[in-house]
Amino acid sequence: MKSATKFVVCIENKNYPASLEFGKIYRVIADEKAARHNLIRVIDESGEDYLYSEKSFAAIELPQLAEDAFMALV
Repeated sequence: MKSATKFVVCIENKNYPASLEFGKIYRVIADEKAARHNLIRVIDESGEDYLYSEKSFAAIELPQLAEDAFMALV
């Protein structure tokens, strides 16, 4: 997953059902060290950022209006 990715959608949450919601959009926190290990840092349901396997997410690009609205929530 490229490091410029700002948002991802959860496509697998079986190991973390309390922390990740299937189909939900999450904000990515850039972490190059984690990316070298196929991990991605996202702000999960706890409101904190944690590392998860990249395989649990698909990168998405939001329209600017949607991105602005999403960022206003965090």
